[in-house]
Amino acid sequence: MMSLSFYKDKKVLITGHTGFKGTWMCEALLMVGADVTGYALETPTQPSLFALCGMAGRMHSVVGDIRDLEHLKQVFREVQPEIVIHMAAQPIVRESYKNPVYTYETNVMGTVNVLECTRLTDSVRSFVNVTTDKVYKNREWEWGYRENEELNGFDPYSNSKSCSELVTDSYKNAFFADRAVAISTCRAGNVIGGGDFAVDRIIPDCIRAVEQEKDIIVRNPYSTRPYQHVLEPVMAYLMLAWRQYEDGTLAGNYNIGPDECDCVTTGEIVTLFCEKWQQLAHKEIRWQNCHDGGPHEANFLKLDCSKIKSVLGWKPVWHIDTAIEKIVVWTETYFQGQDVETKMRQQIEEYVMQAGD
Repeated sequence: MMSLSFYKDKKVLITGHTGFKGTWMCEALLMVGADVTGYALETPTQPSLFALCGMAGRMHSVVGDIRDLEHLKQVFREVQPEIVIHMAAQPIVRESYKNPVYTYETNVMGTVNVLECTRLTDSVRSFVNVTTDKVYKNREWEWGYRENEELNGFDPYSNSKSCSELVTDSYKNAFFADRAVAISTCRAGNVIGGGDFAVDRIIPDCIRAVEQEKDIIVRNPYSTRPYQHVLEPVMAYLMLAWRQYEDGTLAGNYNIGPDECDCVTTGEIVTLFCEKWQQLAHKEIRWQNCHDGGPHEANFLKLDCSKIKSVLGWKPVWHIDTAIEKIVVWTETYFQGQDVETKMRQQIEEYVMQAGD
């Protein structure tokens, strides 16, 4: 059963809290009375979900770069967190080709810095490093990758996240073997949801096309990805952080992805978006196949999530059809200038209620 009541009054530090996924997590924690501190750069997009829901005024939000070890140490000393969830990253594959050094500095040394602060802070009991499904050496096979598969991402983003996994494992073995700190990594698939304004992501591209009344441009419609609503991994991270806080033997590496039926091609998810937009918003939108021969990206990638299902009892709640519906409803709320924070809270409550069924 999904319940976040454990987090009431708990001190939680989240890196990367100003991002899309981080904002949804902060909202969920604030709803149950957690004491939330965030450490991140300024909001990564304009507009941003973080700004739209006034998050900075409702939590302890620290502007900082995870490459700045001394500043990060200062924040850890002041906050004395019990739970640390590390999500700060350079998260875009194509951007990693343009800026590989920055990508490695942020995703690898940033992880080192957060773990070092965790090592120096006695209050921490639970640490979760959020990585990606792209950490695996992709063999383009048709079955899901398991947690014991080889880690060796191809592009600088994916590879830097593989390195982040190895750094976490090294710190765990070297410094936390005899301490009561549970340390895990989570490898999640492609997240979608209301309020994602990032560049180079398919659902934000769809929404920008709607806003501009243009056709959606799809550059690689045949790539299969494990798409899931943002609340799926967010709630899984929170479940793992609290469960391993209470029982350190549950710590480990976990895949978090959708069921087989939700591993769809980019073209299929865009077609579904167009259908839902016409059905719910009563406006027609189309897409164009415009493969651009860009840098290498995996064509086929999915996860085997048997471990988290059997160990923690987690399972996906919203299939792809429902996920797209929730995105369209949220986006219509935003386009009409209505209260997106309330819509987020409604969707979180709906998710938690359905997860408990």
